[in-house]
Amino acid sequence: MCLFDSSSSSSSSIMGSELNVRDLSSSISKNDRASSSSSSSSHSKLLTLPTILTLARVASIPLLVATFYMDGWQGTAVTTIIFTAAAVTDWLDGYIARKMKLKSTFGAFLDPVADKLMVAATLILLCTRPLKVVALARAPWLLIIPSITIIGREITMSALREWAASQGSKVLEAVAVNNLGKWKTATQMTALTILLATRDCSRGGPAILAGSGVFLLYIAAGLAIWSFVVYMRKIWKALLSE
Repeated sequence: MCLFDSSSSSSSSIMGSELNVRDLSSSISKNDRASSSSSSSSHSKLLTLPTILTLARVASIPLLVATFYMDGWQGTAVTTIIFTAAAVTDWLDGYIARKMKLKSTFGAFLDPVADKLMVAATLILLCTRPLKVVALARAPWLLIIPSITIIGREITMSALREWAASQGSKVLEAVAVNNLGKWKTATQMTALTILLATRDCSRGGPAILAGSGVFLLYIAAGLAIWSFVVYMRKIWKALLSE
């Protein structure tokens, strides 16, 4: 009887150990699956369709620079197409993010960065090569003034928004994008598209079109200053109300 009890106890102990090993193995497997699922979910949230479109805009900047210095109408056409595509995706990624509810913190950070990089690169490129338009070639500084204004405003607003994020909700709401900022963006995108498309023109209708591009760029610079003043007034009121 004692031998039987000992054998039974030993067998029960072994079975118990096997069950424990199986439970442990099952638990590890579940944890691995959960970890894999969590990692996959994290990656899917990070690389959404709007974010991929934004990354494509950033990646297209070197192509924009390379094609800008190509001689002939082919270079002008390709540069204009790249910039136009970037401007369209700038609107499209925001629309998709809102429509499909694919907003992410990384995307919200990257989108304005991509926009500012594209605009700043284009403005600098246009300033390095005076327009081949008789009336404008004699005054290359015409593009430098609005370019410095727009780039300076964007740098200042980026720093201002970063500071506002640490000051509280009221100040942060004061620097939220307003209609003036949207009009400024639309005007400067239109102006830069025209200037890129007509930079090799020399006379006639295209020359007038190039002049309209410069005119729109000055309007964009004026809207940039105006919107900046509006932002500063809102920030001042927010600080006084605290």
